[in-house]
Amino acid sequence: MMTRRIRLAILGLAAGLAALAPGTNSVAASPRSGSLRVDKECSQYQGQPGQFCTITSSSLSEIAPGSRVVYTQPANVPVNMLDSNVLLDAGEGNRAIGRCTLDFATGRGLCTFSDGTGSFAGFYARVEVSSPGFEGDDWHWRGTYGFREGVTRPRAGDQ
Repeated sequence: MMTRRIRLAILGLAAGLAALAPGTNSVAASPRSGSLRVDKECSQYQGQPGQFCTITSSSLSEIAPGSRVVYTQPANVPVNMLDSNVLLDAGEGNRAIGRCTLDFATGRGLCTFSDGTGSFAGFYARVEVSSPGFEGDDWHWRGTYGFREGVTRPRAGDQ
């Protein structure tokens, strides 16, 4: 009886260690969350579906400079507003889905993200949107993010 318990414990330990081996995706990454700060420039966005803003800086490594925020609905529906699904595209299959609502009269809004693919699997965020002084094409996101526990994400170097 004791030998069987020891054998089962060793098998369980071996399976656990194998799951942690480099290059495997069978164990979810540790849950993470925190403050999120993103700056983006929107010179390529004139309110049409498919147009985008480009990330210039971010406090989260998954949202690297050069990532794009693509808007799928037109601006000004309703008038002087943006209410659109968005795709945060960091390239190589790393994408997050969300929704942004913005009041152009005040330069303020809200974006929420609910999930993603690749390094954004299990990603969620809630950020306030602002544009200082309403001049230029720079916009800012300030809020919080997290990754849901139990969601498998690729490890660095995995494709």
